[in-house]
Amino acid sequence: MKPDWSPLKSELALWRRDGLDLPIWWRDDDAIADTPRLRQLVQLNDALNCPLHIAVIPRPASADLLDVCHAGHSVIPLVHGWTHESHAPEGTKKAEFGHPRADALAETDAALTRMRALFGVSLLEMFVPPWNRIDGSVVAGLNAQGYRMLSTYLPRPARHVSGLLQINTHIDPIHWRGGGGLADADGLIAGIVTLLQDRRAGKTDAREPLGFLTHHLVHDDAIWAFTKDCLTVLLDGGARACNLTNLKDDT
Repeated sequence: MKPDWSPLKSELALWRRDGLDLPIWWRDDDAIADTPRLRQLVQLNDALNCPLHIAVIPRPASADLLDVCHAGHSVIPLVHGWTHESHAPEGTKKAEFGHPRADALAETDAALTRMRALFGVSLLEMFVPPWNRIDGSVVAGLNAQGYRMLSTYLPRPARHVSGLLQINTHIDPIHWRGGGGLADADGLIAGIVTLLQDRRAGKTDAREPLGFLTHHLVHDDAIWAFTKDCLTVLLDGGARACNLTNLKDDT
C-alpha cells in the first residue's frame, strides 16, 4: 500500500497560505568511503536539487570521498564523531561522546584536524555525535577547537549552545527498534505533520531548518523510495532547501 501524503500536503498548503518560510536540510550519516550506495545517494541528491550534508566518520574516512564532494555535486562534509565506537557504560544507550571521559576532547580535536586535512575549505565545521548523543562537557569544549555548529536529533531547545549554532534533524525513516527497514510510512507522515503544526503554533523554533536524516549504507528499496517521495512532497509544497554552509555567519 502506498503512503498517504495528503495530510502533509494539506499542512504545507497552510504554510503557503500564511506565507510561512519552511527551511529544510538533508543529513546523511556514517560515510566512510566512495561506495555504490553513496553514489546512489548523490544521484538522488542531484535529482532533487537539495544540498546533501554527509556526516563522515573521520578516523576511517577514505580520501576518495573528496571526489564525491568535488565532482560538481552539492555535497557538504560534516564531522561525525571520531571512530563511531560506543563508549557508553554498560546498560545505557550507545554513544561515543554521550558521557564524560578523559580523552573525549582530544578525539574531537583530532577529528576536526583529520577532516580539514581531507576536505579543506569544503568542510563545514559541524559536529555530529554518533547516535545523536553528546555530554555537555564535550559540547562546552568544541567551539574553542574550531567547531561552529552542532547537530543531534529532535527540535533544538535553544538556537545556540556553548557558542555553537545548533541545527538538528527531525525526521528519520528507519525503524531502528524493529531491526531496520522503513518505519510505518503513514506514521512517519503523521509525525512530520505534527512537527510542522508545532512550529506554526510556536511550540518549537520555526527558524531551525527541518532536518531529514538518512543512513545510505543500510537503505533498502522502501527507504530509498520514501526518502525521494518525502523530500519531493516537501519541496513541491514550498519548503526551501538549505545549504548550511550559508548559515556560518549565524554562529
